[in-house]
Amino acid sequence: MVATTGSTESEERRRQLLASLEHENVIRLTEAAGTLGVSAMTIRRDLADLEAEGLLRRVRGGAISVIGPRPFEERRSVRSRAKELIADKALALVPRFGSIAFDASTTVGTMASRLGPRSGLIVSTNSYPTYASLKGTLGVNPILIGGETEESTDTFVGPLAVQAAQSLRYVRFFASASAVDATFGTTEVSLAEAQMKQAFARVSKEIVLCIDSSKLHQQATAASLELSKIAVLITELDPGDSRLDEFRDRVELR
Repeated sequence: MVATTGSTESEERRRQLLASLEHENVIRLTEAAGTLGVSAMTIRRDLADLEAEGLLRRVRGGAISVIGPRPFEERRSVRSRAKELIADKALALVPRFGSIAFDASTTVGTMASRLGPRSGLIVSTNSYPTYASLKGTLGVNPILIGGETEESTDTFVGPLAVQAAQSLRYVRFFASASAVDATFGTTEVSLAEAQMKQAFARVSKEIVLCIDSSKLHQQATAASLELSKIAVLITELDPGDSRLDEFRDRVELR
């Protein structure tokens, strides 16, 4: 009977850990132990079991989501508050007119939904939800970069999309990433996604990377943008946060 009760408690604890991971994209060991009222060692054991099932990846101080392709609507709700904070910072860098590019990330999609009136701004994107958000914005001319559909991420990719993306020149390219590392730069869940971001970057004067802190110091599958090519790194963190120290002398932090 005791073993059954313990097993039930363990299952409920792991369910809560996975629910937290789904919402925040990260589990912090000390925070989780306090919230669930157990020791850090108990949480470590739970995370080890969940990692063995392929449900997360342990890192120092906790765990992160297994990086993989996810549909736009599913990604939109993850760390939504962080995305809003990032969007508010990034909007200050959106010009009144000219031509810019938005990638297909939900972080940049949040920017699109909060963008105010402009004076003749062209915005290219390979995301239909982002295009739709921009459609009714006064003074904004959104251009949807079409091509092959990437079903797993709800984006347009492939040779035609790459060619179309490079047919304009952009003052700034606003992008997010599946992960970013100070040594390897940004990485994506698929080669096709990485190629699209490289295409926009090649014809942009400046790249602004908008990425939440759970993706710092991580790597996904496909190499995308070199850190040396990125002008500004925007996170939800205060620029003085120690988690940004590895990037501090490499890019402008906001």
